[in-house]
Amino acid sequence: MIAWLAGQVLDHHGADGVVLDVRGVGYEVHVASPGDLVVGDDVQLFVHTIVREDALVLYGFVEAGERDFFELLIATPGVGPQTALGALRTMSTTDLARAIEEGDAKRVAQIPGIGPKTASRIVLELKGKVSAQGTGDVVATVPLRSRVIEDALRGLGYGALEIRSALADVELPDDESAALREALHFLRRP
Repeated sequence: MIAWLAGQVLDHHGADGVVLDVRGVGYEVHVASPGDLVVGDDVQLFVHTIVREDALVLYGFVEAGERDFFELLIATPGVGPQTALGALRTMSTTDLARAIEEGDAKRVAQIPGIGPKTASRIVLELKGKVSAQGTGDVVATVPLRSRVIEDALRGLGYGALEIRSALADVELPDDESAALREALHFLRRP
C-alpha cells in the first residue's frame, strides 16, 4: 500500500491528476487541487491507494488530515473516491466538517455530484466522527482502530447504524483481530 510520496511534479494529467516523478518513476496521482501543484515543484503527498482488478489508483493530499477526511467520506455508502475528491475540491475540510456536525445536509448537497439523499447519508454517517477545531484543523473523533474495525465490518456487509448500535458502549480489545471477533460476536446477537 502506497501511503506517502515525495517527488517532483512533471505534468498535469486530466482534470484532477498530476504526474509525480519519484526517483525516476512517474506516478499518476489524483488530487483535489491540481492547480496548487506547479510543474517542477518538489512536493510531498499523503496517499490513499485503491487497488482494483484493472487498476491501481492513487489519491494524494498535502495534509494527512485531508487524507483522513477523504477516507471517512469514501467509507460512506454511495460516496466514491471521485465524489469525495470533488467534495474536498469544493469545500475546505473545516467547512465540510462544520456542515456535517451541524446536520446541514443542504450545504453538503451543494457539492457537485452529491444530491439531497447522499448529503443526508453523509451527515447521518459522519456526524460525531469529525469536528472542526478553531485552528482550521479537522480532527477525526473516532479513533483510527475503531475506524479500521468499522471499515472491516462494513466490508462484511454490515451497515454503519447497525455497527454503531451493536457496539455502543462496548470496549473492544487493543488487538485488531480480537476486536473484530468480539465486534462480530456483538453484531450476531439477536
